[in-house]
Amino acid sequence: QVQLVESGGGLVQAGGSLRLSCAASARAFKRYHVGWFRQAPGKERESVADISWSGAYTYYADSVKGRFTISRDPAKNTVYLQMNNLKPEDTAVYYCAAGDNRSYDYWGQGTQVTVSS
Repeated sequence: QVQLVESGGGLVQAGGSLRLSCAASARAFKRYHVGWFRQAPGKERESVADISWSGAYTYYADSVKGRFTISRDPAKNTVYLQMNNLKPEDTAVYYCAAGDNRSYDYWGQGTQVTVSS
């Protein structure tokens, strides 16, 4: 069983930056593909970015490409989402998830990101 805890959310002005962290409870996390998702009020959950277990492969949604960077630190059992040049439309609850090959079995509780204009 892997428990995921997100942190780093908050309120920021448009153009600002935040770094989200997804910390895992188990060493098995190192072998998992990890994704960041977000859900805004009244909208469906969408994939934002994901990273392979080795870190060699990354994916970004078009809406965040060039502004967000996903990375992982195996020594800390943590995956990060660096978010730069934030826009009001980035406002959402952000979740991390882990599993094999984008089949996500484990989810965090989410962290709120609010971007003011």
